Amino acid sequence: MQRLIECVPNISEGRRPEVIQAVASVVETVEGCKLLDVDPGKSTNRTVITFVGPPETVGEAAFRLIKKASELIDMSKHTGEHPRMGATDVCPFVPVAGVTMDECIEVARAVGERVGKELGIPGYFYESAAKRPERKNLAVCRQGQYEGLAKLATKDGAPDFGPAEFNDHAKKTGATAVGARDFLIAYNINLNTTSSRRANAIAFDIREAGRIKKRDGITGPVVLDDAGNPVRIPGSLKAVKGIGWYIEEYGIAQLSLNLTDIHVTPVHVAFDEACAKAQARGIRVTGSELVGLLPLRVLLDAADHYLRKQQRSLGISETEKVKIAVKSLGLDELAPFDAQKRVIEYIIA
Repeated sequence: MQRLIECVPNISEGRRPEVIQAVASVVETVEGCKLLDVDPGKSTNRTVITFVGPPETVGEAAFRLIKKASELIDMSKHTGEHPRMGATDVCPFVPVAGVTMDECIEVARAVGERVGKELGIPGYFYESAAKRPERKNLAVCRQGQYEGLAKLATKDGAPDFGPAEFNDHAKKTGATAVGARDFLIAYNINLNTTSSRRANAIAFDIREAGRIKKRDGITGPVVLDDAGNPVRIPGSLKAVKGIGWYIEEYGIAQLSLNLTDIHVTPVHVAFDEACAKAQARGIRVTGSELVGLLPLRVLLDAADHYLRKQQRSLGISETEKVKIAVKSLGLDELAPFDAQKRVIEYIIA
């Protein structure tokens, strides 16, 4: 069986096609590595690049990509809607076929150490590759974003690799989070509003972390526990992170969700919950958008879910199930959804 690790670096450039192409093209200069998808966003000024390769060479491709991004992207000039801290903001390794999580951790840590020593870029290990428990959460690593990287020189913010200072080189490259994780689905849900504030409220209703409790509902002083920490009201779904934002190129607000364990919260569950929470606030979900690539099971599980709700037979073709999933989730609202180009199993077949 072919042994494959997926790598999904996110670079802080979504508006200059020539830069995106130059960065992405280095992947296939490494033997055995295949570029699967390049998904740029203008408003976020961010591009999600997806490639696969064997454990022996996927790390080399990631290193070359991070190096090229650091040469072509100047973080001191970067603006965008998405939280970010570096030219290559995140670089996770994901087991796809015949590979363990421990192998992904080994690759991630080797890449991070090389990035720090050979490129002089500071960074953090996150998710399963984290060396400190609190850094399993990407949001902790990226706290303060690029503008807060003076934290590199502090005890709490000291990097896991690279220089522990926000020097002139780091001001250009920013910092990079390198990790190992299970398959994560980046999933945006479209709303019939332009209000990022209302979108945020719905995201807080849903995401596992919920919201900070305040004495007078959404205003007033923060409620603290006996240890002096803010009390949180948990959201309704486990293994979900999320915020709300306004996307100028679409003219709508969206929920921007990360589904960190699709066995716990599948895409169709997140979609249905978003519909319910939006309706409770007088807002309607109009469709959704999957960012990057996804396993086939995401669409097949969604199709089975909606077929059951309709009390229809599950004994239909895979092709028909994919169509049902796309229509039920509204994946073609903003742009055509081509499963042959978005489903990993179809691309590498």
